[in-house]
Amino acid sequence: MAIHRLDHTGFVVEDLAAAVAFFVELGMELEGETTVAGDWADRLIGLDGVKTDIAFLRTPDGHSRIEVSAFRSPTSAAPAPWAPVNVPGIPRITFVIDDLDDVLTRLRGHGGELVGEVARYQDYCRYAYVRGPAGVIVGLVEELS
Repeated sequence: MAIHRLDHTGFVVEDLAAAVAFFVELGMELEGETTVAGDWADRLIGLDGVKTDIAFLRTPDGHSRIEVSAFRSPTSAAPAPWAPVNVPGIPRITFVIDDLDDVLTRLRGHGGELVGEVARYQDYCRYAYVRGPAGVIVGLVEELS
């Protein structure tokens, strides 16, 4: 077997504290924070002088984690990907939640913006996309049954 499990998914943000606050408000738990730097990080990422602050957050069930990182160096001049959902490579992560309306209200206080509308898929779920930290699209699914 080549894959044992999905360890985590990660993305780069501009403001680590704001990203952590966004995902904690969503219901994730901060697992830890660290700074990564050095030759091994340079080799791994393929950049020179890497220094990045990283936070890991986990879902309440403990089965899924995300990594958000903010680079101190080298800095990037490229903007965050604020493209539409259908653009290849746009980062998207989806969570099953309890109360979609409540979560949308709370995330708006952390800069979350509804991408389209809340849509109902048959009798299965209510689904919405929210643009979160650094343009990442967060899918929110409220199961109906």
